[in-house]
Amino acid sequence: MPSHWPSYLQLLESGELARRAHTAVDCLADCTLCGRQCRADRTGAEAPKSYCRTGRRAIVSSAFPHHGEEDCLRGSCGSGTIFFSHCSLRCVFCQNFDISHLGQGRPAESDELAGMMLELQELGCHNINFVTPSHVVAQMLEGLLCAAQRGLRLPIVYNTGGYDRVETLRLLDGVVDIYMPDFKFWDSEVSNELANAEDYRQVVCSALKEMHRQVGELELDERGIARRGLLVRHLVMPGNLDDTRRIMRFLAREISPDTFVNVMPQYHPTGHAHRHESINRPLSTAEYREALAIAREEGLRRFDRR
Repeated sequence: MPSHWPSYLQLLESGELARRAHTAVDCLADCTLCGRQCRADRTGAEAPKSYCRTGRRAIVSSAFPHHGEEDCLRGSCGSGTIFFSHCSLRCVFCQNFDISHLGQGRPAESDELAGMMLELQELGCHNINFVTPSHVVAQMLEGLLCAAQRGLRLPIVYNTGGYDRVETLRLLDGVVDIYMPDFKFWDSEVSNELANAEDYRQVVCSALKEMHRQVGELELDERGIARRGLLVRHLVMPGNLDDTRRIMRFLAREISPDTFVNVMPQYHPTGHAHRHESINRPLSTAEYREALAIAREEGLRRFDRR
């Protein structure tokens, strides 16, 4: 098998991809797949009493070639994004509030997910980009198994809020080619207020170390398109550059100074942000420039060019 082919094809041939999917599905009966570990029974068709409010079938909001992702993902033909509805993190300021909080979308069986992936491949997308997949790893693996059996050959991007259990990520070892987690907060009081996740930092730090262990630094092909590796997003929050510094220091010292980072400037108040005075304003240009300077001061050297 050519070395540039996605690694999940080897797992498909050995039968390991099917085993991983079955293992993840078994976890749904007493679910601990995401960082919440709420232990809900998610095997029924109806929305369960779980934090993610997602049952046996994943809810899909949309699937399309996305031309707004990082340059190394979108290339000339777009990143094949599949947006999953609901979210196990649900930040109060989410830019996709109608999807993450309100659950806009429709249920999809595994063969339907596979069809979406194959259609995106047919459209020429450079990868399959699963957006907010932490709570639907089981359904994602089932769909991927079906798609790979039917001819999918694109790299897999795991585009996550970062609130991922290491035990679940190990089911994705050799499945995911490109991990793209957010790292939003460092201070536990901030993460508790804005995402009801006091342990966010600890969970994300462990998750990023496991992701990096699996895929290493981001590798680009001759066209500048990501082939494999870790890409970390950091949404700069107004008035919270202290968290930015601590996050950049962690990435440089405990992951790698060659970690590819997108320092994101687009924060603006949406969702329930108006209920929190500290974030009820847009990010200023000066704050964003300082965030970029901080990232460089802390030793990072690979950034999204935008």
